[in-house]
Amino acid sequence: MKLGTKARYGTRALLDLAQHYGDEVVPLKDIARRQQISLPYLEQLVGPLVDSRLIQSVRGNHGGLKLAKPPESIRLSEVVCLLEGPIEPVYCIHSPDKCNRSQFCATRDVWDDVGKAVTSVLDQTTLADLVSRQQAKMSPSTDMYYI
Repeated sequence: MKLGTKARYGTRALLDLAQHYGDEVVPLKDIARRQQISLPYLEQLVGPLVDSRLIQSVRGNHGGLKLAKPPESIRLSEVVCLLEGPIEPVYCIHSPDKCNRSQFCATRDVWDDVGKAVTSVLDQTTLADLVSRQQAKMSPSTDMYYI
């Protein structure tokens, strides 16, 4: 299963906003620059995020974006489903009527388990978790040994 750029880039943009949570609004061009996402593509991703009320858009000279909810209340499963659609490794999981083998297919059960596992990880991961992970990756390691 491969997530598309909508989910990957949208999550990175939301992580950027989560890192600035509580600050003033963040200009979209700054997010694009920091996350190395083209501004036109990022503009396309913002619409559904605003419509779903995950982020707020502020217009004007000092406009930009900010999270509409605390980072700990935004789950990655919500983001991925919003930007990519249902989390399913194969189409027959949520549409068994589209395959005449669904009722008797043992491999479908495995794909269903895979989808549930992915959903579980995404359900358990919030933007606050990503902020913590990012901070850990950016801080200098204390495990350095000198000889």
